[in-house]
Amino acid sequence: DREVLINELKNGNTGTFWNPTSEVRRQRLKRHIVLFEEQTDFESERLWQHVTSAINKGDQHKATQEKFVLEEEQRNAARERRESGTEWKPLLFRHDAGTNEWHYKYEDLRPWDPLNDIAQFEKDGILQTMERHLSTRMSNHKATCIKNQITRHKRSAKDCRRRKTSDQPSNHSQNTESSCSTPESVQELSDDDGKYLGFESLCAQCGKEVDHLKEIHSAVLSLQKAQQDIHR
Repeated sequence: DREVLINELKNGNTGTFWNPTSEVRRQRLKRHIVLFEEQTDFESERLWQHVTSAINKGDQHKATQEKFVLEEEQRNAARERRESGTEWKPLLFRHDAGTNEWHYKYEDLRPWDPLNDIAQFEKDGILQTMERHLSTRMSNHKATCIKNQITRHKRSAKDCRRRKTSDQPSNHSQNTESSCSTPESVQELSDDDGKYLGFESLCAQCGKEVDHLKEIHSAVLSLQKAQQDIHR
């Protein structure tokens, strides 16, 4: 999010390679860093704190020594596991035997959606995204509820038509009123059409999950307001 310059070694000229606009800077995601005192012993900032401190002081010799201490501890731990036959099982990474590379298990490579994504946060090493809309599981469940109720609705309408036909004389006018007032055309219905059929509340599970998502959304908004107050 800052200006990057290119120095041409042949002629000594300097040119701008990248200079982001104020709009680009505003779109940058805010960094949320876990407080140092809340980090575990193996989190990077705490684990490499002595190396970082030496680098910031310009003491390259001290930084090299501290780095050697950390690496030696890791070698000794690996040696002990190998001698005891203990298998090392990473919690957050998986090994790709084909490329011989390590990959984060919970990586989310999709583009950020400002209309749906509220915030991205880390909990126990797992990156998660808070979304405004219902989850896919919730949406699928809601669609299933609507489909099942439409099926029952159409079956009921069919039974009404069958009873109407069998109860009336053959020479009776086709526009005779029937006790079945259910609309027969229910072929195409959206989620909002459920209100037309009179079942705004699809099922108990849908209601619980909607209420739960509302509570989470409200909590996130409260946290964001608190952060803004802290920054001010």
